[in-house]
Amino acid sequence: MTPLRLLICCVVLMAAAASAHAKTVYVDDTLFAPIRSGEGTQYRILHSGVRSGTALELLETSESGYSRVRTPDGIEGWIVSRYITETPIARQRLDQANRQLEQARNELGELKTRLQEVTSERNELKNSEEELQSRAGRLSEELSNIKEVASDSINLNRRNGELREENQKLRNELEVLTAEKERLEAKKESDFMLLGAGLVLLGVILALVVPLLKPTRKTDNWA
Repeated sequence: MTPLRLLICCVVLMAAAASAHAKTVYVDDTLFAPIRSGEGTQYRILHSGVRSGTALELLETSESGYSRVRTPDGIEGWIVSRYITETPIARQRLDQANRQLEQARNELGELKTRLQEVTSERNELKNSEEELQSRAGRLSEELSNIKEVASDSINLNRRNGELREENQKLRNELEVLTAEKERLEAKKESDFMLLGAGLVLLGVILALVVPLLKPTRKTDNWA
């Protein structure tokens, strides 16, 4: 590698290192600030005037009252140090404040919209809660009615069971009475038959005995 190339590489490395450690500064509240090729007014002007508020890259600061800077266009030169400041100019700060104010207004509008949405959701939830409470009251009343009906049903079932038992008892008694009636009717018929047979037998006996009981007529021997 030739000495010239080595020198160029060193310069490039030094410029890269200076750029890496450079910080951003701003042209102060002056209308235009010229950039010169050296530290003084005797040096030629590289830039006719940097408009105030322009962001420059600070490369070096000298005790002569000049600072070496680089413009956004890549022009490197010296500018009076009092023309630059580390804070943006008033106009930029005002613009920034206006942007922040506009952003805050937009955020406030979004918050108001969100607040309205949350309020609407809260009202809906409140209405839903009231509706649920009303429905819970109706369900509680219906449950009480169901319990009463269920209690009445239980009582009715118990009463029906008692009536079925009484009905079964009556049926059993009816069957017993029916059997007793049939037995008595059969006995009555048998008694009639026996009575008829007895009367017939009595008639036969009387028919046989009565003639025997009549006195026999004696024969008149004197005739």
